[in-house]
Amino acid sequence: MLACWLLVGAFGIIVILYSLLEVHYFLRMSLTVLLARFCKKPVHILDETTVYSLCTTTDVDTLLYHMNNARYLRELDFARADFYERTSLYREICSQGKGVVQGAATIRYRRFLKPLSIFQIKSKIIYWDDKSIFMEHKFVTPKDDFVRAIAVCRQRVLDCNAETVMSTLLERGVKQNGSIEAGVTQITHVKPKIPPEVEKWLESNEISSATLRGVITTNTN
Repeated sequence: MLACWLLVGAFGIIVILYSLLEVHYFLRMSLTVLLARFCKKPVHILDETTVYSLCTTTDVDTLLYHMNNARYLRELDFARADFYERTSLYREICSQGKGVVQGAATIRYRRFLKPLSIFQIKSKIIYWDDKSIFMEHKFVTPKDDFVRAIAVCRQRVLDCNAETVMSTLLERGVKQNGSIEAGVTQITHVKPKIPPEVEKWLESNEISSATLRGVITTNTN
C-alpha cells in the first residue's frame, strides 16, 4: 500500500511540475550546459560552434508538416548556451558585469524542416560594439548542407562594456588542443567589420525605437 501511495505521489509531483514549468526545456538546457562544459573542447571566441538537434513531433505546426516557426528561436537558446560555455563568454560577462540578455532578433526562413529531420545550428559572433554582441545562427541540414534558416541576434551585456569583454577573450585566446594562453601575442583574430545586413537592421531598429518614443510622447500629452 505504501508503495502505491509513493507512486501516486511521484506521479502527482510530475504532473504539477509539467503544469507549472516546461520541464523538458530545463532538462535539455541543463544537459546542453553540462556537455559543453565537461565533454566538448573550448573554442576561440570568434570560432564557429555546431550543435545537432532533431525536429520532433512536439516541434511541428498545426498542419503537422514542418517545424513551427517559433521553435527556431527556441532552439537558439540551446545553441547559445553551448557557445557561451565553450568560449567562456558568459563567465567573462558575469565576471565584469551582471549578465547578458537578448535585445533583438531577426530570422529568415528559406526552406522548412520536416518532422524527424536532423539539423545543425552553426553559431558565431559576427560583430560587437560597446553595448552588444551580435551572433549569427544558421540552421543547416547535414544531408544536403543547405541553410534552412538564418538568424541574427543582438545580445545586450548588462553593466559592463562588450568591447572590454571581447578584448579580454581575444587576448586570452584558445588553442586547438584546448589550452589557454594569455597575452596580446596570441591574438590571431581582429574585430570584424559590421556586415551590411546588420548595419541596415540596426538602422531599422533605431527607426522603430524613434517611432515608439514618439507614440509614447503623444499618449502622455
